Amino acid sequence: MRALHTLPCLLLAMLLAAPAQARLTAVEGDARHPDRGHLLYREEHLIRHEGDRPVERLVVYRCPDGNAFARKRVDYRPSLIAPDFELVDARGYREGLRREGGRPVLWSSESRARTLGAARAPLVADAGFDEYLRQRWSALASGQPQPVAFAVPSFGRALPLRIRSAGRHQRAGTPVYRFELSLDGLLGAFADAIAVEYDAGDRRLRHFRGLTNVRDAKGDQIEAAIDFPRAPRVVDAARWQSLAALPLARCTLGG
Repeated sequence: MRALHTLPCLLLAMLLAAPAQARLTAVEGDARHPDRGHLLYREEHLIRHEGDRPVERLVVYRCPDGNAFARKRVDYRPSLIAPDFELVDARGYREGLRREGGRPVLWSSESRARTLGAARAPLVADAGFDEYLRQRWSALASGQPQPVAFAVPSFGRALPLRIRSAGRHQRAGTPVYRFELSLDGLLGAFADAIAVEYDAGDRRLRHFRGLTNVRDAKGDQIEAAIDFPRAPRVVDAARWQSLAALPLARCTLGG
């Protein structure tokens, strides 16, 4: 179904604890083919916190050979769960969410910008999913499904999704909670769900499986299994400056 195939990657934000002062943390993920297991691309996230609140996120996407092909900037200051963001891919694709007059506007290089109206469910966008899940953790873990309106720039609208718990499991010997995201209502019967797994202890993202907002050579969204096995580490401001200025180059992802 085209609607689900426009869902951007939900990953990309980690549930990271932060001390009272501002800190910059980094976490890496390896995106692999969900069936064959070979490396498709890598991503590095830098998250700047003020106290326990994320303020900004910078993500760099790299081909298996290490060349950077895309970069994303996320600004949580307008909204924790529906932040402004911009993804730029050197292969010609762009998308994002911005505010105009206080109202969220979705845009992409494939379609004209559209202002979002009020939705029945909370508006969630990109890395804001992790903050929403943190807010609803107790309800979800206790088995209460949660509806959201997930902003999809390439589709030009917010799609009705339902998040539900799929129970507690083990990943590499670590207890995790698995949550599934599917289109709400009858549409969900015709599209595969996206699955995410969060550490049961520190509640950080450990695994994602589903369609991402990264495109293949044909312009189609890549389906991937993304693991975040390593704990976040503290880095200095020079790392942010380095990734922000890193040249982007066209490359072929692991197919």
